[in-house]
Amino acid sequence: MLGLAASAPFSQRDASSPYLRPPDMRTYVRVCRRTCEKDGEDTLALADRSRIEWTEATWNPVTGCHQVSPGCAHCYAKTFAERWRGVPGHPYEQGFDLRLWPDRLEQPLRWTRSRMIFVNSMSDLFHEGIPDDYVAQVFDVMRQARQHTFQILTKRHERLAAMAPDLPWPENVWIGVSIENRRFVHRADYLRMVPAAIRFISAEPLLGPLRGLDLTDIHWLIAGGESGPGHRQMKIEWVHELRDRCGEEQIAFFFKQWGGRTAKIGGRELDGRTWSEMPDRPALAVA
Repeated sequence: MLGLAASAPFSQRDASSPYLRPPDMRTYVRVCRRTCEKDGEDTLALADRSRIEWTEATWNPVTGCHQVSPGCAHCYAKTFAERWRGVPGHPYEQGFDLRLWPDRLEQPLRWTRSRMIFVNSMSDLFHEGIPDDYVAQVFDVMRQARQHTFQILTKRHERLAAMAPDLPWPENVWIGVSIENRRFVHRADYLRMVPAAIRFISAEPLLGPLRGLDLTDIHWLIAGGESGPGHRQMKIEWVHELRDRCGEEQIAFFFKQWGGRTAKIGGRELDGRTWSEMPDRPALAVA
């Protein structure tokens, strides 16, 4: 069994790594009450009709994060948030610094129509700066909002596995880890420890072949290339390997994008067709 030691404090980590938070980076853990009202909902917390192909909506009870691995280098969320740093009164006035939004916690309970909701598209729910009790509150809302399906994606695999035994895992809560190259295939080993109905892997941005990746007890795999300025090119053979393995192991495969200067420029087709497979969703409760 894998050891579940907590991540080392920043002061004890290798300061030469470009993917760790600088020691002077400010972390804002604020109680934020400002909202942007539209049709009775906080549109900064919930975004219906998400442009992310594998979900329908987003919910951000936390915003902000910091880089932990190479896949973070061109983070779309950070790029967006940092545009607004220093703009008085803007939700991202502090840029991409970590920020809690307690007023957003109950927003999914107000959506009665069933949605597939990506949790914390602008953060990582298992970021080490988020208190355990706040993570528990997010899970409690998901447990209550059984009309929705919630998708959580993290790069903090160790904290996920350490907290998992103390969290509720109803069938409407899916959990995934990001794996961008073979250095991080071990994240799947920690994911397997979580008693979720659906466990998934996001291989986006895919930066290399995922040799050594064990797909046992994984239900869904998303693959995609990086987009934006300075994007790193994805090779077709890396995608073919993942798609073929998913077919052999009866795992749903979703090809999100080729990437490029913009997210949509390369399209979504792989070998002449789109791949939009999803795992079977359990019947959801009616609100």
